[in-house]
Amino acid sequence: MTLILLAILLTIVACVIAYHLAIWALPVMVAITAAQYAWTAGASVLMSGFAAIGAALLSIALVIVVLGFAKNPVLRVIALTGFAVPAMIAGYALVHDITKNLIDSGVAVNLLGEIGGLVIGISAIAQLNALGESVFSY
Repeated sequence: MTLILLAILLTIVACVIAYHLAIWALPVMVAITAAQYAWTAGASVLMSGFAAIGAALLSIALVIVVLGFAKNPVLRVIALTGFAVPAMIAGYALVHDITKNLIDSGVAVNLLGEIGGLVIGISAIAQLNALGESVFSY
């Protein structure tokens, strides 16, 4: 019983930490991919870093522009979902990795991981939507 309560507490702490970092899941993934691609193409470490920074900033700017100018709710949901899916995957992986060593039940571990991924994904949508509206509100 104590381990289950400890797993739930650590899950909550991990979700609070991931809540604040949820927006950055997609830009980090894009930056890593761009840096790997540039490095494979023969660029130096410095140029690979510039490519990573540029790709991450471009991904953030693209979503903020879509959220700021798109009046169609379907486009807004697609843009928000593009950011939320990597955050959900990261949230699931984070919670699953914490709880897999504390709880023996595979069902409970997967259930806690799915709840954590859902919470992180929803928080990424809410944070990014607020960011997109605040950038273009005068």
